Amino acid sequence: MKSSVSCADDVLVSCRGVWKVFGEHVQDAIQASRDHGISKKQILQDHGCVIGVSDVSLDVKRGEIFCIMGLSGSGKSTLIRLLNKLIEPSAGQVLVKGQDLATLDGPALRNVRSQHIGMVFQSVALLPHRTVLENVAFGLEVQGVAKADRLSAAQRSLDKVGLSDWASRYPSELSGGMQQRVGLARVLTCDPEIILMDEPFSALDPLIRRQLQDEFRSLTKSLGKSAVFITHDLEEAIRLGDRIAIMKDGVIIQVGTAEDIVLNPADGYVADFVAGISRLHLVRAHSVMACHAAWGMRHPHIDLGTLPVASPQADLDELINCLVLSRREALLIVDDGQPIGIVTPTDLLRGVQGAEREARG
Repeated sequence: MKSSVSCADDVLVSCRGVWKVFGEHVQDAIQASRDHGISKKQILQDHGCVIGVSDVSLDVKRGEIFCIMGLSGSGKSTLIRLLNKLIEPSAGQVLVKGQDLATLDGPALRNVRSQHIGMVFQSVALLPHRTVLENVAFGLEVQGVAKADRLSAAQRSLDKVGLSDWASRYPSELSGGMQQRVGLARVLTCDPEIILMDEPFSALDPLIRRQLQDEFRSLTKSLGKSAVFITHDLEEAIRLGDRIAIMKDGVIIQVGTAEDIVLNPADGYVADFVAGISRLHLVRAHSVMACHAAWGMRHPHIDLGTLPVASPQADLDELINCLVLSRREALLIVDDGQPIGIVTPTDLLRGVQGAEREARG
């Protein structure tokens, strides 16, 4: 299981009751939605306002990749623009490292953006008349960093994303995937603690997309960065995210790990999203195991100590392989040298099927 951080000092980005409503009668729309639970569609009809983000509260922890997933119009791109105040919230607070962005004047806000937050959009908007190296160094140029220093930092970032040999080329000479790498390198050059990614890989071919997903996760983790990653693709969110928030109509329906969401969807909307997701690399032994003592009492002829052992973090795929190769009746789940559970073939089948099938069965 991926580690969680509970210390308040390790929360880098917080939203507290954040709303974004577009229109003329914003406060009336917010009050109607709060007090009476009026739908987004009804708010548009009654008040002429569009709810982009509705009463969102969340924390992004230090070192985690937090994915926000939803269909078109769910509010995910609006939300990420609130996180660095590209747009103003209609109500609520957005805090970056404890600072309420609404209280910052222009210079202070620019300082937060340049020192702590980097952003990569789907369209990386590289400057066509500048080389790759000059594009990557552009953020430091805006900050007034000396040319030699910014070019040196840019070259190091290109090394990290595997584009060191392309420093003197121009954006038109690069593929779409390479341009996205340049966009990421440009952000890394400024060394922000928080990286905001708005569907950066959605226009790429599947193979390149998966490669960049893996590279992004590996690089972000190795550098100790935090990231908020926007996507409409649940598989991408699962592949990248330590935690996932699922949005609909501006509301966050559920937040949790991929395993939490797949095993325990908050409602039918989320259940429909996860229905087709393979559980082989998501569901862990700790989620499907049964009590080893009770199983041992039902099978007194079997010495639990002779069963093959697996970790509580082993996924279904690993558990299936272990059970098939051992040809035994079950697996003993051991944590810190102590038995904590048992996994049988039936447990594995139920894990593959998913909770909703188990309920129907």
